Amino acid sequence: MQHPLVSVAKDLARGFETRAPKWDKSRTYCWQNVGELAASGIMGMSIPKEYGGQGASFLDVAFVVEEVARTCALTARIVVEANMGGISAVMGYGNHEQKAFCAPHVLAGDKPAICITEPDAGSAATDMRTTARKQGRKYILNGTKHWITGGGVSKLHLVFARVLDEAGFEKGIGGFILFADPVGKIAPAGFNVVSRERTMGLCGMPEAELRFDDVEIDEKWLLNPANLKHGFADLMSAYNSQRVGAAMICVGIAAGALEHAKRYLLERKQFGRPIAEFQGLQWMLADMDTQVHAARLLVQEAARSRGPGGSLYPDMTMAARAKLFASEMAIKVVSDALQMFGARGYSDKEPLERMYRDVRMFTIGGGTTQILRTQIAGSVLGIKTSQTRDGYLPDPELMRQAAE
Repeated sequence: MQHPLVSVAKDLARGFETRAPKWDKSRTYCWQNVGELAASGIMGMSIPKEYGGQGASFLDVAFVVEEVARTCALTARIVVEANMGGISAVMGYGNHEQKAFCAPHVLAGDKPAICITEPDAGSAATDMRTTARKQGRKYILNGTKHWITGGGVSKLHLVFARVLDEAGFEKGIGGFILFADPVGKIAPAGFNVVSRERTMGLCGMPEAELRFDDVEIDEKWLLNPANLKHGFADLMSAYNSQRVGAAMICVGIAAGALEHAKRYLLERKQFGRPIAEFQGLQWMLADMDTQVHAARLLVQEAARSRGPGGSLYPDMTMAARAKLFASEMAIKVVSDALQMFGARGYSDKEPLERMYRDVRMFTIGGGTTQILRTQIAGSVLGIKTSQTRDGYLPDPELMRQAAE
């Protein structure tokens, strides 16, 4: 049985489709869509009922994401970020006060921003230089974050930093919940939105550089402080849910492109008959349909899975497989759909040129396809690969899992 919000999402997607060109051309955030998502209960649908959400599973969210992504990838990204990733980390590792603070903002329409990437720390996230130094009952945050999705519109920020004690000794990498409302001009001293990148696709979503200059954060906003030594690994496990969401956006975009292709093959006539009758195009369509279906099953499998040790989040390898396959599949399917339209597909008379630009991001953001292949290979071989800080070393737990 699908969650009731899946049919709600399908209805809302019709309006999202109509407005999608506007957000793309104006490069503006889709506040109208966000309002509808919040009113429907889709924003924060995965938040437990005790905090105002619906307690929906990651699989429930994935089905909703696909329906939205068929018509507007920008809005689908917001659905993912409002249910997976940052907010799921808070719900999984936060204390009651942290959950009670964050949940209402997301339910009301806020898309939390995950602040990990830095100018010199992309795929090598642990190379981050941002620090949070203890000072009495607060931390002093300094550093720069780059390519922060939602930077400039998000209120909740989960900022990753190297945690230092008062003597300056590093204790580990932790995540801090920071509230700043740039739109409402409410932000702590020292918090600055420095710039916004002009991107190829998903043009309505800001990708910003944020700077923290002696920003004070109360110690109570440090997420999961009891396990700070391994906190980064714990918090990053929540990122597996975000990868599942990103993979389902790819499935949705590809499924939407497939529907456009089917429509055009039946409508368009050349040589006196519908081009759907030409075997070459039929075979292309069959491959597209098969690839979309295969990717959907991989994502659903990952959404149902859980990592080892009673993890609350999807299995890392399954999430990596799903995102790897779905992101590369979607680029191919959208490209083939555009090809079927010929010159018309290359113009803005059809949504395919926008979809092609949008989908290109997903082999980069949230883990490049090269990094995902490295993770998958490490899991299969039961080793820590040479790209990791510890180098090429056997990992007993991974070796055991690979043997099984």
